[in-house]
Amino acid sequence: MKSLSLLAVFALATPILATSALADPTVDPATVQACFKNAKTVLPACIGDAANACEDQPGGSTTPGIAACLSGETQLWDDLLNAQYKAARARLVMQGGKTLSDELLKTQRAWIAFRDADCGLEYSIWEGGTIRSVMAASCQLSRTAQRALELRQLGSLE
Repeated sequence: MKSLSLLAVFALATPILATSALADPTVDPATVQACFKNAKTVLPACIGDAANACEDQPGGSTTPGIAACLSGETQLWDDLLNAQYKAARARLVMQGGKTLSDELLKTQRAWIAFRDADCGLEYSIWEGGTIRSVMAASCQLSRTAQRALELRQLGSLE
């Protein structure tokens, strides 16, 4: 089976989420911000804490709820990733001219393709099980958060 992109994974879960009679759980942005701010490594243990807290809310412990919580935290990390990417790209322009900035652009495009393929594989591995959307969403979360922190480090190189 072909790998599915994150959009396809979440598109498959959308009808389930839309028809759920349970409350939509929410992710606390402050938890993600604190994790980002205090992270000493590119894969701190706090990644997923906001999604875990979200899962304790009404509707958060179902398979669609867990996937929604993971997706919600991923979106917050993606916002941080985009800010760090812009900062790193601007810094590279100042350091080395257009060439380094263009190299980061190519690298980021390749990283997105890798992340989507890697998490698509995770989705495919769990074919036939309802856990597949959770596994793919978890993959997206960890890869996105890690990349946001990597870009922060790149942007702060002297």
